[in-house]
Amino acid sequence: MARPTDAEVIALIEDIQDEFPRYGYRRVMHELRRRGLLVNHKKVARIMRLGGLGIRPRRRFVRTTDSRHDQPIHPNLYQNCIPDQPDQVWVADFTYIRVAQGFCYLAIILDACSRKVVGYALSRRLDTPLALAALHSAVTSRKPPPGCIHHTDRGCQYAS
Repeated sequence: MARPTDAEVIALIEDIQDEFPRYGYRRVMHELRRRGLLVNHKKVARIMRLGGLGIRPRRRFVRTTDSRHDQPIHPNLYQNCIPDQPDQVWVADFTYIRVAQGFCYLAIILDACSRKVVGYALSRRLDTPLALAALHSAVTSRKPPPGCIHHTDRGCQYAS
């Protein structure tokens, strides 16, 4: 194992952090050793601290549900038991997808028995028409029997 210069170590640490952005100085040191460089953990920690090469934090959880609204809230008919036949309980939720120009939102409805997608819709806006489009897609494709429960969170898009 060779003793590298500080410039070589900085370049390699930057390469390692591009590949593994959550690595701290200990993991970086082990990766450098795996690549054939003999470095002390104190040197790696010092170089990372002085070069601003710290761990990149994970993005925080984005809350998409707003339960504080003045719309009517219906009672929870679904008691979290897995149904034994399809089209007895549908569960729905929103998620967001990062695209080049920001975000787009996906409303999805799953059958609780088979866990298959029965309806979905995609939009640039997180609003009631998106939820209704997903529900319309599910009803059109599956034609559920009377008594099918449509379970969602208590967000304003579903309550309006």
